[in-house]
Amino acid sequence: MSKLKSKQNDMLFESILKLETLEDAYAFFEDLCTIKELEAMAQRLSAAKLLLEGKTYEQITELTKISSTTLSRVSTCVHYGSGGYKKVLDK
Repeated sequence: MSKLKSKQNDMLFESILKLETLEDAYAFFEDLCTIKELEAMAQRLSAAKLLLEGKTYEQITELTKISSTTLSRVSTCVHYGSGGYKKVLDK
């Protein structure tokens, strides 16, 4: 069971699952998040993809402009987390 499990998070994730188009996703996330929050999430996903492709920390920080602290956290999640990054990026 996820540490994040709650009724509010269920509602959030169920709402995300209802998005059918890229335009729907843009509209929903534009209302839900700040531009900086969206940029941070996109940056983390890009970093995870590059980690799974075998890129080095130096290459990833150069390509994504992610901080080394955030990259370290993403790396920990990619290697020891619940497998969410890999599951999404493999699809």
